[in-house]
Amino acid sequence: MPEKPENMIKVYRDPRKNEQFFKDRVGMGTSYDVGVRKVRVLDREVQIYFVNGLTDTLFIIHLMEQLVDVNNYDENADEAIDEATDQVLSGLVAVIVEGAGFAFVVDVRSYPGRTPEEPDTEKVVRGARDGFIENIVINTALIRRRIRDERLRVKITKVGERSKTDLAIVYIEDIADPDLVSIVENEVNAIDIDGLTMADKTVEEFIVKQGYNPFPMVRYTERPDVAANHILEGHVIIVVDTSPSVIITPTTIFHHVQHAEEYRQAPSVGTFLRWIRFFGIIASTVLLPIWFLFVLEPSLLPERLDFIGLNKNTHIPIILQIFLADLGIEFLRMAAIHTPTALSTAMGLIAAVLIGQIAIAVGLFSAEVILYVSIAAIGSFTTPSYELSLANKMIRLILMVLVAIFQVKGFVIGFTLLLIIMANIRSFHTPYLWPFLPFNGKALWQVLVRTTVPGAKVRPSIVHPKDRQRQPSGS
Repeated sequence: MPEKPENMIKVYRDPRKNEQFFKDRVGMGTSYDVGVRKVRVLDREVQIYFVNGLTDTLFIIHLMEQLVDVNNYDENADEAIDEATDQVLSGLVAVIVEGAGFAFVVDVRSYPGRTPEEPDTEKVVRGARDGFIENIVINTALIRRRIRDERLRVKITKVGERSKTDLAIVYIEDIADPDLVSIVENEVNAIDIDGLTMADKTVEEFIVKQGYNPFPMVRYTERPDVAANHILEGHVIIVVDTSPSVIITPTTIFHHVQHAEEYRQAPSVGTFLRWIRFFGIIASTVLLPIWFLFVLEPSLLPERLDFIGLNKNTHIPIILQIFLADLGIEFLRMAAIHTPTALSTAMGLIAAVLIGQIAIAVGLFSAEVILYVSIAAIGSFTTPSYELSLANKMIRLILMVLVAIFQVKGFVIGFTLLLIIMANIRSFHTPYLWPFLPFNGKALWQVLVRTTVPGAKVRPSIVHPKDRQRQPSGS
């Protein structure tokens, strides 16, 4: 008897039992999108199960036209129809033949979705305009298009007792650290949940155990070129179906301050852009607390900078003005997200011109408060990682409270505690402040300066790559 193909799954021999199973377990007949087509081939009933929207009807029609011969495998398959059910719910077609005791599973998935387009959060002036979408098949294909290496591994599994969401772990076998791959696989396999409705964010909370730590422990990207570059460095990528972004592991805080635009320009220009971005990130975190400290302690300012502070007194405490202005910017940000694009621009103009000017004119806010809160907000927008910008905003507000209570001591204690906390953060056993702590001079230089591609011959040691050399031997 010939060997059974791998795409053959055991089912009931009686087609009525199979049909009843789909009705009872899957809700066929109740759920409109679960269907069955029946055809007789060589005096045997053939059943084709599918899900509307996840399969292309033309494939099903073509399959029914071409299905003319089926081999008979005399095997007992009464126990494994659950697997056939899972495959149908994933968008595959299950072909069940009367009396055969098995089902053919044919992959004709055609998930609804959009075409790859440039992500709004990671735009570049020069560079590719494609981006990840909500289809895991397309997303892995976008990565493989950039890395045509036979050692590229895309291990797929299903997560979620009820959702059975497809999840792929992507890495290069002879570069990625086997221990890192093993850790990621074990963490993914240990996920115990009924469904991944929030896709990659739910996966992140399971695998990194972040708790209430506001700093991002993994990096998200919607750009295939960014994901491919990290794979070549030795990182492990997690792709979750229904999510337009992928997870990069492991990461440090310096991974969250890099942007693809730096690598699309000359090294000198890329370094310039990087330093501008660093300044914006620092300003979004400590500029307001330092200015507020100078307002409370004018004696700390040298004579040439004594103009920094308030030009006139106001009736509302400065700390309250800052919090109100900061919250006002958050209101505008949230409103812009939920407002159609055509209206969000008009809303921003109204908020800036009318609300801002009137608030200053009536004495609700001082002009200096509006200025420094605006600079801090712009610094947040220059932060490539949206998650890091929100974490920095929370740190800024905490430092403001400490400065208001303890002045200089509050700022020093708060900033010191911040460094201690960040130094103790680990993402997949990776120090969060590397290469600053623990110190690595060469790696820190590559963080501060955008080096040339031919000059970057060594992969980052923090991911413990099996092959440290980027360039092929003899290059």
